[in-house]
Amino acid sequence: MSIVGMLRVAVPIDVSAVAQTASTAFALATPLRVGDLLTVAVVEALGPRAPQDKRDRVLRSTIEGLLARTYVVEIDGRMYSDPDDVAVCSGTATLRFFLRALRAA
Repeated sequence: MSIVGMLRVAVPIDVSAVAQTASTAFALATPLRVGDLLTVAVVEALGPRAPQDKRDRVLRSTIEGLLARTYVVEIDGRMYSDPDDVAVCSGTATLRFFLRALRAA
């Protein structure tokens, strides 16, 4: 496998979960779907001024690539290949993208 790219994204605190459960654990770590983290990563990579249609296209192709097993994403040291998987993150999440196989030129 080869590294394709790396992004760091801010992870929001789930304030409603903290309030509903009265547990500080949700203030320290937030469970997020991989697809939601990919959405944040696409916005981070394209920048806040990118047109919404471009964000939608890039996110769609990113999710399709993950589902097609073209690559896997490592989030804070753990590998994911399904956008519906849940990653538990705190503060900042580091996403690394790995190609599964090099394509013939």
